[in-house]
Formats: sequence, structure tokens, C-alpha cells
Amino acid sequence: MRQNVNNDTFGPRADAVAATGCQDLVIRRRSLSSANTEGPVRQLIFDIAIHCVGRVLLARDLALGSVNRNWGVKPAEQGVTRLAIQSGRNVLDAVLVMPASKETRASVLICHGIGETVQNWFAIQGLLATCGVASLVFDYSGYGRSSGVFHARQSEQDAVSAFFCLQRLTKPLPISLLGFSLGSGIAIAILGRVHANAMLLCAAFTSLREAVRSVGVLKIFCFAVPPIWCAKDVLRTCNVPVRIVHGEKDRVFPVKMAAELNDFCGSRAEVDIVANLAHNEPYSRPQMSYWGPIASHLLAFANAKDVECQQP
Repeated sequence: MRQNVNNDTFGPRADAVAATGCQDLVIRRRSLSSANTEGPVRQLIFDIAIHCVGRVLLARDLALGSVNRNWGVKPAEQGVTRLAIQSGRNVLDAVLVMPASKETRASVLICHGIGETVQNWFAIQGLLATCGVASLVFDYSGYGRSSGVFHARQSEQDAVSAFFCLQRLTKPLPISLLGFSLGSGIAIAILGRVHANAMLLCAAFTSLREAVRSVGVLKIFCFAVPPIWCAKDVLRTCNVPVRIVHGEKDRVFPVKMAAELNDFCGSRAEVDIVANLAHNEPYSRPQMSYWGPIASHLLAFANAKDVECQQP
């Protein structure tokens, strides 16, 4: 059987086509190489930035006296336990506070923000405990006394490890997730990896890139921010109730972000806009007027789970 061969199969034109094909292949390989290195580079820039900002904010708090370098939990404090949680190769510093004077009726894992450590949240844990809510706050790798260095993916693993620890310590209570500021992105990211009863988003953002833009970074520099912690991707398909609590005077993440988060969730979410409240006030000046309603939401979520379990 004879095969017809076009004259252009060989000769100068064929050489040109082959050369063009080789050039295209080289360009594609270079593009793939750039794509493979671009992600890790952006991730490294972000991790270094978070580490530096966290250190600066901690130094500020030490200088102002709002935190104590030698802070520790007193053994005499009832219901309070300092924990060391294994997270991969790292060991996380964490504080568990259980209600000492009443029955424990709900449990919550708190993912704190960029400029805080467990010390900043201890007073809040005390307020929640008076309402019957057990809470665990942990420091991400590289924060406070936790070993290792901060990395976005590692922070997610830290949250998962802390969740399982709390689950063991408060079983059979259902556990809710509470993410504050930066911690809201981490809490949302692990929602599909843990069996959470509900989600509370306080002073939250819609995506990491939008968060960076919101704090004043020019749009042209946002290319350096990794495309992670996008709430839309998770919240549109999550099947747990979500409560969004946002300060009216939040200048870090504007109130419109709370509205966008609510849109992502659809009918599963409710929004509370707290009047005259700035971004850091919930932890820098904790008040029962803010945390009392949150404790009530946590108890309501837990009661709803109990009712669900009792149904035939």
C-alpha cells in the first residue's frame, strides 16, 4: 500500500515548522517552570510577611504592657489547662478553659488573628466559661511558645491538630469553629477536614488577596499574595450553620465583607453588625456585651445538635 507524501513534508518549509515547534515547546516548558516556581515564591513572601507583622505587633503589645513576656497559667485556676499539642514536627502552645462552676454545654476551637497569642484570648475564654462554653485557643507554629515557623498550610494543619485535641478532651460535646480576623481564613480552610458543628466568623475577610488589598496594599502588588483562603469556595458548599459577627467601625475589613460572606452562605448564615465596634476591640477590650451573644449562639448550635441526635 502506497502512502501519499506531500512535498512540504520535507525541505525548507518543514525545517521552519520543526523549528517553530521546538520554540513553542521551549516556551511552554519555560511557562510551566514559571508556574511551578511562582506559587512557592508567593507563598514564601506571604509567610515571611506574616511572621514579621506578628513579631512587630507582639513587640508593640509588650511595649504597651498589654501582654506579659513571662505570662503563664496559674495551677490554682480551676478549669484551666496549659497544653502542648503535637502538629507534625511542631509542638503548639495552647490553653483549654472549661467552665468551673457550671455544666459544660458547648465547646469551641478559636483560631486567633495575626497579631495575637493565647495570652490575648485568656480573658475571653473566661467570659465564655461563665456561660457554660469550653474553649481552646492555640498558637500557630512560630507564634508565642509554639515551635517551628509560620507557614500558611502548616497553620491549617495546626488548627486540625488542635481540633482533634479538643475533640478528645470534651467528647461527646459538639465542637464549633470560631475564626477571628486572619484566623477566619484558617477556620474556613479546615472546615472540610474536621467534623465541626457550626462556624462563627468574627471580623472576617472574603479572601486573602481581598484582605491584603483592604489594609492598603496597592492592587499592582497583590500578585505576590498567594490565592488562598478564599471563603467563597468553601462557604457555598458547606452544610453547617454560620454566624457572621462584624464591627460597624471595622477599618481593617469593611462591613461589606460581612455582607459578601453572608451571600456566599445563602440561607445557612446570619449576620450581626455590632454598633461602634472597631476591628481589634473584641480581644483588646473584651466585653460580655460582645461575647455573651456569641456564647448564646454556641449554646444554641449545641442544643440544636442534641435535638437532632435525639430524633428517631
